[in-house]
Parts: sequence; C-alpha cells; structure tokens
Amino acid sequence: SRKRIIQQHSTNNFFERRRCEFYSISMKQNNIEAILGNHPLIPVVTIHNEAEIAPMMENLSALEISCIEVTLRTDFAMQAIRMIKNDYGHRVSVGVGTVINVDQVDELLSIVPDFIVCPGLTTHLGKHLDASGMAFIPGVSTPSEIMHALENGWDVLKFFPANLFGGLNALKTYGNVFPSVKFCPTGGIDGSTFDDYLALPNVISVGGSWMLK
Repeated sequence: SRKRIIQQHSTNNFFERRRCEFYSISMKQNNIEAILGNHPLIPVVTIHNEAEIAPMMENLSALEISCIEVTLRTDFAMQAIRMIKNDYGHRVSVGVGTVINVDQVDELLSIVPDFIVCPGLTTHLGKHLDASGMAFIPGVSTPSEIMHALENGWDVLKFFPANLFGGLNALKTYGNVFPSVKFCPTGGIDGSTFDDYLALPNVISVGGSWMLK
C-alpha cells in the first residue's frame, strides 16, 4: 500500500537522515532549502472543488506526510490554497505549484504559502519572488537553464519534467557538472522510482502525484 511504502522509510530513520544531510542550509530563495530539507516527499495535487479538500488532507495525514503542493491549474486553485492554509496550515506546509507570472505571485502575497514552485524560470519572475519574501524553487531542464539560475544566485531547483529530460542519468551528470546545486525532480516519478531519486546526493526532495492517487 502507499502508506506501507512511506512508512518503511520512516522506520529506517529515512526522513531524519535527509534532514541531517541538509542541516547546513543557506537562506537563498527565502529559505527554500530548509523547507524542502524537511519534506523529502512532496505530493503534487490539482484541486477542482471544495469537496476534494477534506478527503485529500485525510489521506495526507494517513500517509504521515506534512506537506502538499497545490498547482494553479484550475479556477478553484487559489481558493483551495487559501482554505488549506487557513484550515490545515498549522500542521501542513502548503506549497503552490505552476506559478508562471508575477501577477500570481502578487495574489499569493495575501495567502502567504510556505513555498512556491515554478515549472521554469525567468530573471524577472525570480527577482520578484526574491523580493516577495516567500520561499521559491524555479524549474529547469537543461544545463543552460541551470547556469542561468546560478547566475541569479538560485541553487535549489526543480528538475522538470524529469522523465522527459533524462531522469536519474541526467541528475547524476548534473551532480558532476553543477556540484553546488540541489534538485527537486518531478514529472513521471512514481512509487517504484522515487527512492532511486532520493538516493542521489544532489536530490533534496521529490515531488509527484502518485502519493494521493
């Protein structure tokens, strides 16, 4: 079962080991490294209506996971994020995914999520996020995008979509080429592969939708 998959790592002090590995952290990107270091597994969800929220949060609690990323892929998403933050924010770190422009960032200022996830990156959006005070992780796929991120001082990056851009082999190569960068891969990762990603020294956490399906 999904719960057994998660718990087997907990019993082996898996999550504690991940926290220790990233104990020495920086405050770059408004402290995103500390947040992701405490949440090796990040369920990524798309919410269409209010009725979906309570069962989803119950499942999250049953899995003993205290983090969620809600994507901005529906008209209800912003309202869902606000409701989850208000009702469950005391026990769950609430992230927002699919953030692609500064208008979305400005709207999120009234909600103050725990972190923001972007599928890509631009200098303008990144600097706006830096100034917002909200923790954020920009998305990359290629060496050029990683270099762009590093030029702007961002070294904790979302690797997306992982399954389409080389997956494990790409991250192993990036570890040699960009040793200072930590990645959160998402895209095409499931219960049979997430452990392989987390075993890589340059992977700080893994995101995916399989946990709540």
